[in-house]
Amino acid sequence: MSKIEESVEVAVPVRTAYDQWTQFEEFPQFMDAVQRIEQRTPTLTHWEAKVDGVAREFDAEITEQIPDERVAWTTVAGDVRQAGVVTFHRLDDTHTKVMLQLDHDPEGIADTVGDKLGIVRRQAKGDLKNFKEFIESRGTATGAWRGTA
Repeated sequence: MSKIEESVEVAVPVRTAYDQWTQFEEFPQFMDAVQRIEQRTPTLTHWEAKVDGVAREFDAEITEQIPDERVAWTTVAGDVRQAGVVTFHRLDDTHTKVMLQLDHDPEGIADTVGDKLGIVRRQAKGDLKNFKEFIESRGTATGAWRGTA
């Protein structure tokens, strides 16, 4: 199992960063491998992704959601086995540190080799960089879900 930790500082308030992260169906705009996400219930999402040309589908269950603080999840079905948490840390009124912690369990030889080559780690780092560019260019979130799970 791989343990990945990456973070990025974004020039938006913590509420803006958190609110944008709750808009799962918008993830394809800043996550390169994600093709589509469907939010099926307040806590269940269905993902379609393509990593290095390999299509993957899976369901993820949100296990914890605390507004302006954290969103945690685990996969519950499909081609990917992972669990993670994204936390939001207020640096000042207009800056936030977004931290991703991800446990990824590669499945099969191709996933294991890709994991050893750091593909998932590079993808996570690139996605956070893209999130920074996305949210800073907008300055506001595309929506918000302020409930808790």
